[in-house]
Amino acid sequence: MKRVYNFSAGPAVLPEAVLEQAAAEMLNYNDTGMSVMEMSHRSKAYEAIILEAEANLRKLMNIPDNYKVLFLQGGGHLQFSMVPLNLMKNKVADYIVTGVWAKKALAEAKRYGDARKIASSEDKMFSYIPDCDDLNISQDADYVYICENNTIYGTKFHKLPNTKGKDLVCDMSSCILSEPVDVSKYALIFAGAQKNIGPAGTTIVIIRDDLITDDFLPFTPLMLQYKINADNGSMYNTPPTYGIYICGLVFKWLLDLGGLEKMKTINVEKAKLLYDYLDGSKLFKGSVAKKDRSLMNVTFGTGNPELDDLFVKEAKAQGFDNLKGHRSVGAMRASIYNAMPKAGVVALVEFMQQFEKVHG
Repeated sequence: MKRVYNFSAGPAVLPEAVLEQAAAEMLNYNDTGMSVMEMSHRSKAYEAIILEAEANLRKLMNIPDNYKVLFLQGGGHLQFSMVPLNLMKNKVADYIVTGVWAKKALAEAKRYGDARKIASSEDKMFSYIPDCDDLNISQDADYVYICENNTIYGTKFHKLPNTKGKDLVCDMSSCILSEPVDVSKYALIFAGAQKNIGPAGTTIVIIRDDLITDDFLPFTPLMLQYKINADNGSMYNTPPTYGIYICGLVFKWLLDLGGLEKMKTINVEKAKLLYDYLDGSKLFKGSVAKKDRSLMNVTFGTGNPELDDLFVKEAKAQGFDNLKGHRSVGAMRASIYNAMPKAGVVALVEFMQQFEKVHG
């Protein structure tokens, strides 16, 4: 069967070259006579895999030496707990709520301390990023928290908030590796792999050294302590070995492509194709403020739920899969992560044009 254009928000499309390499190595990785799936995480062969993956991620993101890279499990949801458990020294934290995931992170942090919502875009269904130049940041806040790219709503922080010297913690799950970032501007970055890095089941945490201490909340479970994971090179217990291997292949693919500057150029081109069409369309309309549009998740609709459903159905029949919007907002969403080829976006726009001729 022909592969579809998969616009899923996650688990999401992976580079075909990566899938082909993984398939070729499935039964016998690097002459070990076994699959990576079967390999001991304590073996020399696997040690080389995880060390190379970390080295290549550091190269891609230009991660400073005073930051640790951790390969963990539990997705972004577990980080909603790990962040306050490890970083809430004063038991105070400020959250900027620009979508469901930041809202959930705030609710979880409230279990451990005084987590405060200092800005929000919920008043307009999270369709914009609030002004964060002069926030009322708590004097004793341990950190300021953002979700940089909002997968459900299609918004993105194109300018980081002014944290007034407080540490910035960032959920970067749906935009990591889509463009260069200055890691030094963040105290901690985390990302679930299943959107732009690799398969579901692996979580990457990039954390500044000075935040990795024994000074976590006293009831923090052992496996939720950043220090225990950092001290053991992400292998205190068995890590998500195969997921890390696939992530490593994606890092190599990005480096071979030319790195994150090249990836950004490609992503801007893809997003422009779709946004330009939406801006000129009489049938389809974008859902968010233009200045806050995401490069990764493009949300749009016709304003007619029945017509939206018909569009999703006909698109699927033509090989454009997973275009239905999140159940909480409806309409449509095209997630055009790194691995979505430009040809997929071109073909989608052509299909939308045809649909508009018939139904516009």
